Amino acid sequence: MPEGDTVHLAGKRLHAALAGNRLVRGEVRHPRWAEHDLAGLVVTGVASVGKHLFTRFDDGRSLHSHFRMDGSWHLYRPGMRWRRPEHEARAVLATDERVAVGFALHDLELLPTAAEDRLVGHLGPDLLDPAWDDGKAAEALRRFVSRADHEVGLVLLEQRVMAGVGNLYKSEVCFLLGVSPWTPVRDLPDPMAAITLSRKLLLANADRPEQSTTGSLRAGEAHWVFERGGRECLRCRTRIRTADQGDGVYARPAYWCPRCQPGPAPVATHRPAHRRTGPGRY
Repeated sequence: MPEGDTVHLAGKRLHAALAGNRLVRGEVRHPRWAEHDLAGLVVTGVASVGKHLFTRFDDGRSLHSHFRMDGSWHLYRPGMRWRRPEHEARAVLATDERVAVGFALHDLELLPTAAEDRLVGHLGPDLLDPAWDDGKAAEALRRFVSRADHEVGLVLLEQRVMAGVGNLYKSEVCFLLGVSPWTPVRDLPDPMAAITLSRKLLLANADRPEQSTTGSLRAGEAHWVFERGGRECLRCRTRIRTADQGDGVYARPAYWCPRCQPGPAPVATHRPAHRRTGPGRY
């Protein structure tokens, strides 16, 4: 599942391309919404909330979409060839100058803009909310420490605590905190640091497709531990370890350096590092 900065960037680009313009084509290719023709509506804006996107129209409705694991929005000029097969398109929003195509989108829904909270009201504070303030930080901290007995890696992924962190930033925040992802939240010396670091990393990458947590964009140096299983730690040269964290379909690989991140950990497996092409990046 993409990180919050991926969704934020997609929303920013869609807003720049569509906002203030009237649709000449507006298709939602979903059985529940297929009869709704959006052509003729004006796009008033596109906004991200955590990992959710809302495209808003002047008739008081919004189109909600979620990338899940494989979804993305692409932008084209009229007449350009699409980079994914047409049968994967779930939404097509076109103006005279731009064509936005949503491929493999999940949870598509048309709803009143005033009712968007029905879909995102359960989320914790959005780490990329432009209105982020001390109050939202305090609320995120309250939700975070309320999971005192839970593993910090899993709590970082819990969108009901704070919205935006995915598996990349989970692994990187744990490394920068110097704790194993399996460390209970109650054992963190400074829980607020986890929230501050998460927001800092998301903000650093929010306006570009590349994601770096080290300050470098060079191949193999962009991340401290994420997807570097079996490689040497960039800080201490210890071999990075990998093991699944979470249960069943919710399990995700965790990456950590056993020297830089002391604490509880399962038996590790060594997965080969591989290049990541995150959904929604374009």
